[in-house]
Amino acid sequence: MKFWPALLLSFLYVNTFAQTKEVSGIVFDKDSKARLARVNVLNVNSGKAVYNNFKGEFSVDARPGDILVFSKPDHYSDTIKIKNYTALAIYLKPNAIALREVTIRDSFLSPQRRLANTQSEYSKIYGSRYNPDLLNVGSGGIGFSIDALYNAFSKSGQNAEKLRGIIDAEYRQNVIDYRFNKAFVQGITHLEEPKLTDFMHKYRPGYYLVTTASDYEFIDYIRKNLKRYQRRPNAYELAPLPPVTWEPDTK
Repeated sequence: MKFWPALLLSFLYVNTFAQTKEVSGIVFDKDSKARLARVNVLNVNSGKAVYNNFKGEFSVDARPGDILVFSKPDHYSDTIKIKNYTALAIYLKPNAIALREVTIRDSFLSPQRRLANTQSEYSKIYGSRYNPDLLNVGSGGIGFSIDALYNAFSKSGQNAEKLRGIIDAEYRQNVIDYRFNKAFVQGITHLEEPKLTDFMHKYRPGYYLVTTASDYEFIDYIRKNLKRYQRRPNAYELAPLPPVTWEPDTK
């Protein structure tokens, strides 16, 4: 007699399992109509969850009557009840408001832009006459560049070379100032004036560090030097000049 109840339960289990199939579909953004990836699809009835692929497509085990919940961190969730095995098109509404694009024009020029403006103003020393290569390769073979010789030995050429050196040195300092600025340093150190200026003067980084260090390395450099500064705030200070007594010559 116990055989028939067991057989009946086995039949019901097999019948239920046979009715469970995969429900598939695609998830879209409701506003842009673009496909959404990494959407979590949860079958509330079975407790199983899957993520859709990068094409927005998903497949989940479900049967008619099951409840599916679609969720993504930057979108509102959506819940549907399965009616049949027809492919689904799910549209999730973004929970962020798209702002109108605004173009901000910074009045503080970057070092590269300032250098370009300076080179434009001093076009004579950065023009076609400036050729740092003394050797010139032409149709007749290798020879000396007349422009390079002129710049190397003429008084005006030498003055132009000095001016280029001054401009390049100023550019390097502008690059340092652009990254090692007061707003940035104060946000990390929380120093107030006059300590902020004193700290920045004593622990000013070099051009190589500024141009090669990552954000993490640069912040770590400032924090380590802040600890040194707090331990020895008077370090790297110049000794006061000795008093000078001037006596007029009465002879």
